[in-house]
Amino acid sequence: MRAGTGTEVHNMNSDQIEGNWKQFSGKIKEKWGKLTDDDLTRIAGKKDQLVGIIQERYGIKKEEAQKELDEFYRTQEEPATASRKSAY
Repeated sequence: MRAGTGTEVHNMNSDQIEGNWKQFSGKIKEKWGKLTDDDLTRIAGKKDQLVGIIQERYGIKKEEAQKELDEFYRTQEEPATASRKSAY
């Protein structure tokens, strides 16, 4: 793992999303409307499969799909982080 890649952050988010897949799959479908319910059921929260299906459905490079997904993960984490900070 290279320092400064942000891998630690999105690994944690991958675990959170896989653990709460039903909740996140609706948000994922809002962002990537070309994904079907069958796609989301088959993916079942697995990040690498989600990147692949985004790449396939939208005709983009793997790196671009990864970047979009990482940004999505960050935006999903921000509200939870903000609410924890405001509780102190």
